[in-house]
Amino acid sequence: MTLHLYDTFTRSLREFVPLNPPHVSLYACGLTVYDYAHIGNLRTYIFEDILRRVLQFNGYTVTHVQNITDVGHLVSDADTGEDKMEKGSQRTGKTAWEIATLYTQVFQEDLRQLNVLEPTIWCKATDHIPEQIAMIACIEGKGFTYRTSDGIYFDTSRLPDYGYLARLNLAGQQAGIRVEQGEKHHPTDFALWKFSPPEAQRQMEWESPWGVGFPGWHIECSAMAAKYLGPLFDIHCGGEDHIPVHHTNEIAQTQACYGTNLANYWLHGYFLQLNESRMSKSSGEFLRLQLLIDRGYDPLAYRYYCLNSVYRAKLNFNWEGMDAATTALNRLRQTVYEWGAPGSVDEEFLDRFQAEINDDLNMPRALALAWELVKSDRSAATKKAMMLMMDRVFGLRLAEWQPAVQTIPDEINQLAQQRQTARAAKNWAEADRLRQQIVAAGFEVQDTAVGPQIQPKR
Repeated sequence: MTLHLYDTFTRSLREFVPLNPPHVSLYACGLTVYDYAHIGNLRTYIFEDILRRVLQFNGYTVTHVQNITDVGHLVSDADTGEDKMEKGSQRTGKTAWEIATLYTQVFQEDLRQLNVLEPTIWCKATDHIPEQIAMIACIEGKGFTYRTSDGIYFDTSRLPDYGYLARLNLAGQQAGIRVEQGEKHHPTDFALWKFSPPEAQRQMEWESPWGVGFPGWHIECSAMAAKYLGPLFDIHCGGEDHIPVHHTNEIAQTQACYGTNLANYWLHGYFLQLNESRMSKSSGEFLRLQLLIDRGYDPLAYRYYCLNSVYRAKLNFNWEGMDAATTALNRLRQTVYEWGAPGSVDEEFLDRFQAEINDDLNMPRALALAWELVKSDRSAATKKAMMLMMDRVFGLRLAEWQPAVQTIPDEINQLAQQRQTARAAKNWAEADRLRQQIVAAGFEVQDTAVGPQIQPKR
């Protein structure tokens, strides 16, 4: 069954044809580790995890590379302002190296709690300075660079199709309107290597053929992606904010050095919004996964929340939606648990499920099909097998879930046993009376296929 993905570069839904089947090469832009990830960032990684799971569901072997940006990402896309790592160091009182380690570890733990598969390769920008210097030298050797007082810049005018990914209107971009141009020859030119400011002492800087300094943000991903996946690989992912600058510039650098577009498919996840506004760290108003946990939510309830929207649509976050996702996930878990041992999958449902996920990762329709399965007349064993098959993509850990062990007082257990005896004798009036007595004591009774379940009232 054919997989189709929406390619931002062509603005079209394309049949996915890997360069070297059955192997698929996937690069995903990682976090800039100057602060915690917010749940908007994490939505993008859930989308990328779904993509990887769908590829694997289709029988592909995926090499998944994800970077950690721990230097060079300035506060302005115009290559001005402080390095976010240096700024984070000032904010926390820790060194830039210390905060990089701290926020990387917290980010990776967030991904584990969301059941996001571990990348095949993690790569840190600061571990790949020689590769970045080599790529800048390659670009320089092809005649695409010039020098200013603060760095080595890429001359975007040398590429006739610069900005095609974002469909940039270059003719309409005038100096001083989009950015403060400074010494740059064109508003869209960008830094490959920045010189360390003589008036400020930086924690992160390296020797280079052009002087002491640090790499530009964009060269990091181009160099690391090419190192691990080659100068042309299958899929490059990131958030929609990467389209007009970061990914546009990655493509430009790779075209200049290698003559390729870096990736054959470009996929982008769209923003999570809070009160109809984009969630961002710069606003100072962002929600961490830990806040959801502190408020009593299971991290996988947030994953379920994200499954209810296609990755190419903005998603508005609210607590009512989290409550609904929690209720639905708990119901699904309990239902799957009660089905008992799995049997064989249902081929009709399997084909329909693969058709939905292969239609550009359509998770809302795939999830709707899962609930259709719940209500269907298939056997419990078939439903269980089919749902666990679906969960290879959903990633909700349905096979691992078990009801929480509750300490139930002996007298409540005795009432429950008496009620079971009454039910076996078809003494429904006595069974109802005992149920009411249990409920009055603050407990609920759920009759399931594996027997009555007693738990405290919520």
